[in-house]
Amino acid sequence: MARSPRLPIRPEVMALRERVVATRRDFHEHPELSWHETRTQRVILERLRALGLADVHAIARTGATALVQGARPGPCVLWRADMDALPVPEKSSLPFASKTENVMHACGHDTHMAIGLGLAEALQQKRDDLAGSVRFVFQPAEEAAGGAQACIADGVLDAPRVDVALGLHISADIPLGTINVAPGPFFAAPTAFRITIQGRGGHAAAPHQSVDAVVVAAYVVTALQTVVSRSLPPSETAVLTVGKIAGGYRGNVIAESATMTGTIRSYTDAVRESMLRRTEDIVAGVCASFGATYTFDHQTSCPPLVNNPEIAAFVRETAEPYFGEGNILAAPTMGAEDMGVFLEKRRGCYFWLGARNERRGIAGRHHDPAFIVDEDALMVGVEFGLRLIEGQLAR
Repeated sequence: MARSPRLPIRPEVMALRERVVATRRDFHEHPELSWHETRTQRVILERLRALGLADVHAIARTGATALVQGARPGPCVLWRADMDALPVPEKSSLPFASKTENVMHACGHDTHMAIGLGLAEALQQKRDDLAGSVRFVFQPAEEAAGGAQACIADGVLDAPRVDVALGLHISADIPLGTINVAPGPFFAAPTAFRITIQGRGGHAAAPHQSVDAVVVAAYVVTALQTVVSRSLPPSETAVLTVGKIAGGYRGNVIAESATMTGTIRSYTDAVRESMLRRTEDIVAGVCASFGATYTFDHQTSCPPLVNNPEIAAFVRETAEPYFGEGNILAAPTMGAEDMGVFLEKRRGCYFWLGARNERRGIAGRHHDPAFIVDEDALMVGVEFGLRLIEGQLAR
């Protein structure tokens, strides 16, 4: 396999490649949705036990955890990998494409688990040289809500007490051989919302007798575009997207109600609360002007992911001689990641690992039915993860 000289991988790690790739392909072929990762959990637990790790047990209903215990006392590093797939029909031509109808690993969680198991095996082989321990957390339900919280409730941060939390997300947006890491807010807090507009139905030929909920909804969607552009300081970063709108029965019937759902993304509580207030003000004003009423419901599923500056600096310092300074990006995203729940409790860092390779036609998008990644990123992830953990345990 051709490889850049900037990405050396030690022989004992490369010896795991066949198993790591096969593991990823097995998970990809058998994806499971949030809170339904039962086969995935069983495979992970069996592998962890076979490797001889300590404290192997189920957590968070469908998750798993285990401990690599070093020969000497020292700090504890947590490595987290998410497990769940998405309700997406696979349209790739991979020979190991999903065998589960309308379910697919379209965000790379299969690679996260394979890298995590590869790391566990590599560290277990050298545990006699380690001072400290490594807590592996295979977390269910990242794509839903509550998976990270359930893992923490089951004690993964406390036995032994975790000092530093680390993890990665594969990226189809940046090339193989690059990473994206930055201190401070790195992923946004997601707030899902639902707006239901209640008008008055009627015949399409007599619109003056009705309050057309579809028309009201159209004005609401348009007006909501000013929440970010005209209600927040330009220095703030935020997103409001209406992703779905539904209303009406047929073309000659004026709709009595319409519903829209969407998401608000923000890095701070203050910005989120400001956006929620402004959103409701706009909905209330538009509905009042048309004689309609509304309901506005919203829920924030996880906090923003905030990388500890000291640990983020350590990740970058470790990455510079490995990837090369020019291959390290610092570009926060408005995506959401419940790794932020762990980072609220412990210092840590989460980063993107490049897996795009346009030369080989690997240029998919996350959450897309044709999502693919360059599998060469798997061993890069194991090697770099090993360097990070070794560096933290040596401190």
